[in-house]
Amino acid sequence: MALSSEQQRNRINMAINLVKGQKIDLRKSSGASLTSFCVGVNWGGITKSTFFGFSSTTTDVDLDLSAVLLDTAGNRCDHIYSPLYNTSILAKCGLPPGKLDAANGALRHTGDDRTGDAGGDDGMDNETITVDLNRMPSNVAQVIFFLNNCGEEDFSMIPYAKIRMFEGTPSNVREVVASYNVAAEPQFRGRRAMILGRLYRHGTAWKFGAIGEPTPDIFVGQTVLRVATDYRTA
Repeated sequence: MALSSEQQRNRINMAINLVKGQKIDLRKSSGASLTSFCVGVNWGGITKSTFFGFSSTTTDVDLDLSAVLLDTAGNRCDHIYSPLYNTSILAKCGLPPGKLDAANGALRHTGDDRTGDAGGDDGMDNETITVDLNRMPSNVAQVIFFLNNCGEEDFSMIPYAKIRMFEGTPSNVREVVASYNVAAEPQFRGRRAMILGRLYRHGTAWKFGAIGEPTPDIFVGQTVLRVATDYRTA
């Protein structure tokens, strides 16, 4: 039976609001394990007032959601990042070309957003990666999600960047399980990438941990190598 609009809102409001460093089990509100879900991110364009506050302009922000998969030995075993990234620069980092699916289809990226929210937080995801843990290869121990800015703005300027896990599809959110908001902070000046969080195996189950670590990386290859070094163990 389809959920009413009020029921959908209630399920979204029941989501866990994570703080940096918090770890949670992947479970629905019913207590059942969450195995097929979406990881969505949304962020805001940069709005500036002009003419003494009587008008404003919004600058588009082009962030890219990516993911690195690490195996049980902590080695990089797969990836999702935009196929539009320069392959020659990736090769200098020892990295393969970008692609939008990983782990035999267990993860799929739904496409690129180059603007962010123009009129404030619209509650929708700008980019999404779908996850099916039932299809995840047994050698994958972690999936780490991060954002890179293709422009010059840093995360002290971007008003918000949020990651959430929800049951449903990119266009139909049924139940938000958890969300994590990285708000603009002065200490984020000069930081153009953000490591958001990670899925990781814990025994026979999967958990999610909120990271929220900004980095000065100006190219996705730098972040991929950083993740593979700094997050080898869960």
